[in-house]
Amino acid sequence: MKEKKIICKQCKKEFNFTIGEQQWYAEHSLNEPKYCKDCRKIRKDEKTNSSKQNVKWEEK
Repeated sequence: MKEKKIICKQCKKEFNFTIGEQQWYAEHSLNEPKYCKDCRKIRKDEKTNSSKQNVKWEEK
């Protein structure tokens, strides 16, 4: 197994998909990433923030 270079779907920058990451993804039956770590973090943060905004508190 060799380290792979992948182009991020969002920012179009090249990032390394290390051997260790490839093994971890394979062990968990995941597809290889389409986004670099920075873009994955941004997407995760956006999802977290949008779900927090959708919480409706009941007034008593």
